[in-house]
Amino acid sequence: MDLKELINSIRNFEGIKRKNMIKDVTSLLKDSYNVAGKTVLGFGDDASAIDIGNQQLILLAADGMWGKLMEADPWWAGYCSVLVNVNDIAAMGGVPMGMTNVLSTQNPKVCKEIMNGINEGVLKFGVPMVGGHLHPDTPYNSLDVSITGIVGKDDVITSGGAQVGDRVIVALDLDGKQHEKFSLNWDTTTFKSRKLVQDQIAVMNRIARKHIVTAGRDISNPGTLGTLGMLLEASGVGASIELDKIPRNESVNWDDWLKLYPGAGFVLTADEKNVDECIDLLEEVKITSNVAGEIIKEKKLYLSYQNQKEILFDFNKDRIMGVKEEI
Repeated sequence: MDLKELINSIRNFEGIKRKNMIKDVTSLLKDSYNVAGKTVLGFGDDASAIDIGNQQLILLAADGMWGKLMEADPWWAGYCSVLVNVNDIAAMGGVPMGMTNVLSTQNPKVCKEIMNGINEGVLKFGVPMVGGHLHPDTPYNSLDVSITGIVGKDDVITSGGAQVGDRVIVALDLDGKQHEKFSLNWDTTTFKSRKLVQDQIAVMNRIARKHIVTAGRDISNPGTLGTLGMLLEASGVGASIELDKIPRNESVNWDDWLKLYPGAGFVLTADEKNVDECIDLLEEVKITSNVAGEIIKEKKLYLSYQNQKEILFDFNKDRIMGVKEEI
């Protein structure tokens, strides 16, 4: 495998490039995001965090379903709207509490498929959809879902805490299959028990309460290395990664694997002394985990494979989100 070709493919991946505008949007809110004085985290994380007292934070997140996903399979879009939001709260070490949605469609069949998917996701993940808003007269179909979670103030996992010398842990459930209509989705949940799926979410809260990771994100649209890149941007650091140390289901080639959105997948950083405990907890719930590299001071993401080593992102000039987290 030619590493340069792989890197070029990842750098031009739509799942990464579509994140480029985020800084342009968040910069417009930089003077008002903490107007109430209770916002604990700035932009750049999977969820925002509001201090509600009693050493507790409310976590708030929202996701809009990718138009291509809606077109391919409305049921799957509904199901994934639950999955992605629950994972955002889990990545922060939180406990998901409830969701609301905004559904736009005038097609009764599409509406039913989306809501059936949402209902199945709610039952699978055990997090209720408690309300929302319907636009019944739009010329398009869209779905946006918001979620609320809770986490201890001292337990929250952020994207901005990675320290030089930390190990990079890539954690993925390898027992899955590519969605038949949307091959960039790695389905690991629809065919598994509710208990296991919910245990895979709860494990991040266990890890958070033990304070054994310094930073984390759930693997999302930008894929494994794109998600790591967002964590590095938020932390203001770089990393050196060995490709063959990333857990992979060998039925999927590297180029596709690194772009997949997994049902259960996280990128975490941890001090070396905490790595084994973190990996043990993840593997208890069938999430295969491995140290794939190390955090470095140089603001670059290096990728190596066999005798090849290349720069995937140079954050001095490249950006995914381009947002450095402020606490």
